Amino acid sequence: MSNWLPTLITATPEEGYDLAVKLARVAVKATQPDAVVRERLRPEYAEDADSLIAVSQVVATHFATVSAANNYWRD
Repeated sequence: MSNWLPTLITATPEEGYDLAVKLARVAVKATQPDAVVRERLRPEYAEDADSLIAVSQVVATHFATVSAANNYWRD
């Protein structure tokens, strides 16, 4: 994988949230590198409320990390 994450610093909270989503997506891709398998599994979790809540929790954790790295955009 190339240098896809040079920094956690973002200009705005919205950019920080987008980065948090990207972090979650990259983690899924790293965990299951086979795109065919990911596509096959997507309908299962897309209809599963517990899976969707779990995704939200992962993104929230990443957003907390990005927020702290950006001093909560107070600067």
